[in-house]
Amino acid sequence: MSEATIELDSNTTAATAKCSNVNNNNSARSSRVGSASSGADTDANGQRFGWCGWNPPWLQRFCTAKWALFWLCWGGALQGLIVNGLINVSISTIERRFGLRSRQMGLVASGYDLASFACLVPVTYYGGRRGASKPRFIAIGLIVMGMGSLVFLLPNFLVGNYRATIAEANVCESTGVASNSSQSMTACELNEMGEGQGENLTWTVWLFLAAQLLHGAGASPLFTLGVTYIDENVSKKMSSVYLGIYYTMATVGPAIGYVFGGQLLLIYTDWMTVDPVQLSLTSDSKVWIGAWWLGFIFAAAMCLLIAVPIFGYPKMLPGAEKLQLERVSEAHANISETDDSNKVVRGLPRAVLSLLANPTFFFLNLAGATEGLVIAGFAAFLPKQIENQFSISPMYSALVMGLITVPAGGGGTFLGGYLVKKWNLACRGIIKMCLLSTTVAALFTICFLVSCPNPKFAGVTTGYKLQVGSDSPALVASCNSNCGCSRTNYDPICGVDGVMYYSPCHAGCAQEEHADSLKRYHNCSCIEHVGWVDEGSPSSEATHFRPDATNRKCDSTCQTLPLFVVLCFILMVFTFLATMPALSATLRCVQDDQRSFALGLQWIKVRLLGTIPAPLIFGALIDESCILWQESCDKDAGGACLVYDNFYISRYMWLLALICKLGSVIFFACAWWFYVPPSKPSNANGKEDVN
Repeated sequence: MSEATIELDSNTTAATAKCSNVNNNNSARSSRVGSASSGADTDANGQRFGWCGWNPPWLQRFCTAKWALFWLCWGGALQGLIVNGLINVSISTIERRFGLRSRQMGLVASGYDLASFACLVPVTYYGGRRGASKPRFIAIGLIVMGMGSLVFLLPNFLVGNYRATIAEANVCESTGVASNSSQSMTACELNEMGEGQGENLTWTVWLFLAAQLLHGAGASPLFTLGVTYIDENVSKKMSSVYLGIYYTMATVGPAIGYVFGGQLLLIYTDWMTVDPVQLSLTSDSKVWIGAWWLGFIFAAAMCLLIAVPIFGYPKMLPGAEKLQLERVSEAHANISETDDSNKVVRGLPRAVLSLLANPTFFFLNLAGATEGLVIAGFAAFLPKQIENQFSISPMYSALVMGLITVPAGGGGTFLGGYLVKKWNLACRGIIKMCLLSTTVAALFTICFLVSCPNPKFAGVTTGYKLQVGSDSPALVASCNSNCGCSRTNYDPICGVDGVMYYSPCHAGCAQEEHADSLKRYHNCSCIEHVGWVDEGSPSSEATHFRPDATNRKCDSTCQTLPLFVVLCFILMVFTFLATMPALSATLRCVQDDQRSFALGLQWIKVRLLGTIPAPLIFGALIDESCILWQESCDKDAGGACLVYDNFYISRYMWLLALICKLGSVIFFACAWWFYVPPSKPSNANGKEDVN
């Protein structure tokens, strides 16, 4: 990395740009500050838009801060679309498809931040040095991120077709009195000897983790070098607006991912080789698996396309020299720039100690860590919580998340940057704004107390024939004890009594019929108040009967989802309202020549203390809320959770959100208290700066 940086330093010297002739204002500014040591012809190649020496004049219209922001916004949106959108909306689907637990998917989600943690120091330190090409680092990162998306979809093609339901009718066949354990063992032995229904797919976790490591490594330059590249090439007053737009697009990315990924879940995962109608399956079935992998093909292609224009941008845009001279110098530089690699190594620990000695920077980092913990945890598992808490489909859950995230997350982020500019806030005022918005957000964590009663599931949350259920799951009852049912055949059905049953066999159903994409079951001994019903007209020759159960999910009677959406919307607005101001405060409270490195160091703390452990903590607590696990023939394979306890999952989420928000309030208050502004700061022209 250092050799490439030294080569870049030796090849290019910067002054006025030939591409800035397209913009007379930029040209005039550059001429006033242009270096006398080099001519315009030498500087032109260093500040022109193009690739490998090819930079025709007609391309130079793109060599502006606005166009650079345009392409960087797409890069940031893609990062959010992939990592916080497509992956998070697919977590529950992937768990069911490969028999994984939330703890394991929490490890996968943490892989992104683990890679970012490892890459941020070298990327920000060497990419942030004078003469290094930040756009080149960002473009290479996008290519790596695209490779990660291709790796993430590989498990879909490395395993066989998904078997949503068994081929034969899974109905009750009287076998005499037998113990459930012996029946399950027999089923496992048959599966191992037969069609591989008990196949262990937990090895796919490591492939998902490898993909996330590539995602994290590729995205590490986007919100460190990308932020400083924007900040260096626009005025101080406009910096908050530009960065607000940038982070708004990064917030809109997950929303697009939620909606786009949710719609893809309506397509059957093996749609190229299997017709779900022949299996009598619809997207309303509990065993439906959508095409979660399709979106990653699109994401990988977009990453490669966006990397091309970003590669073409120069190290510094025309007119940036004058803007940097006008900035307020808040601290003297204590590290001299040099191309000697030994001096670079010696300067790194000194730079770290200098930043850690800044109390405002230190407490802003801790606030970022607590905010990162709650945001990363809910970004990964909130769609799954909504899906299970309110008994809705993964597609509908993704749509709800998208509708909340677009106006609340994107609007809050943009509004935060706009208010900093409109009110012309100084650093202390910015921190106070973060403190107030986080305090309001802490109050609205009560949204997670809005929950629904557990859905009726025979033998788990309620007894058979609507009797009082036991504390532990008891799927075998007197009405199905002679059916020889196996827990390895999970094929849930909804009875006319509004109760879910583990399978037609566990419901005591003796007959199965297919009607288009629906399975109907009759003569179910465990379902109350059923019987033959004449649904025909008096003149009908054929007599129809009402089925006791179907292979669809029972409709929820809970009506609290709108209240949850409203409260969660307000919580998200005030959470993201502090995002942009906190970033501005971080950039202003450190030395100008250490901004890239300061952001990198901050993100290391945020990831180490917040976003890395967050999915692991959330995943573990969600697993603790499970009351019925999928039984697997391989004891080491684990298995996905089938039924959650809504009361405990809502309380766990509320406590995590409240604790993190209160921590953020304390840390923002400390950052505001310990901040000491410079006395009478002045710019290069000797005028006092009021920002």
